[in-house]
Amino acid sequence: MPTVQEVARISLKSILFPTDFSPASRAALPFALVLARAYGSTLLLTHILPSQPHRQIVTDRVPAYQDRAWQSAQRALTEFSADRRIGDTASKTLLEHGDLAEVIPQIIREQAIDMVVLGTHGRTGVSKIVLGSGAEKIYRTAPCPVLTVGPRVRDGEWNLGRILCPVDLVEDPEPFLRYALALAEPSQSEFMLLQAVPMVPWQHRDTVEKQMRERLKRLIPEQAAHWCNPQFLVRWEHPAEAVLLAAAEWEVNLIIMGVRKARAAGLSSHLPWPVASEVVSRAPCPVLTVRI
Repeated sequence: MPTVQEVARISLKSILFPTDFSPASRAALPFALVLARAYGSTLLLTHILPSQPHRQIVTDRVPAYQDRAWQSAQRALTEFSADRRIGDTASKTLLEHGDLAEVIPQIIREQAIDMVVLGTHGRTGVSKIVLGSGAEKIYRTAPCPVLTVGPRVRDGEWNLGRILCPVDLVEDPEPFLRYALALAEPSQSEFMLLQAVPMVPWQHRDTVEKQMRERLKRLIPEQAAHWCNPQFLVRWEHPAEAVLLAAAEWEVNLIIMGVRKARAAGLSSHLPWPVASEVVSRAPCPVLTVRI
């Protein structure tokens, strides 16, 4: 099992904030601002107009229709960017149209985005994320980390005092743990590694827990162990429930999960997407997904 060899600082020069102007989206803004101010980032406030279906209408009326929709969205985006909470934080706006799965990755590449921050309604998991049901595609396809703020996230001042990292020891967690530790280092965050091991008979749990704890300890580099006060937790629930229970009991400020990129023939992840969507929609804190 590879171990994180060193912890390097991360740079968040540009943060993308997609918005549909809903209350859920506005509730996520303070979290983007905390990161932008801590890292000196520029906040790119973005709205994406969905592509219109083909209609049997006179072609000379299409431009006017498009103009009205575009102008209305531009006014809403300008109003959103005037939110007093943004203050003197560096920000700019971008209005685009098209499919989220195509436009978001394109913006990330063209604008050199380091992180995406967005909010969710969380009605039935990530499938009801802000920006419509297609927005789950954002953190399935985004080539950079995505911070998702769900409806159960507590209001108030946010910091990175306690970070929870669920890991799957069958796969290599080193890439996302390196990023997680780099994010935790400036705040000297307390750091918990969690392994969910469901369906283990009670008579074998002591042995399994001891083995898992030792493997978890080996994932933390020696220099990080001096400042991140690592905790190692083995739980017997299924992954989503284990993560949510640990987050509530430990009162964590952030959950960081490694996820695999979407595949053309199907969707796969470091933790299954149903697990990730369940955690995002029910978590009491923001969830950062890091694609590996």
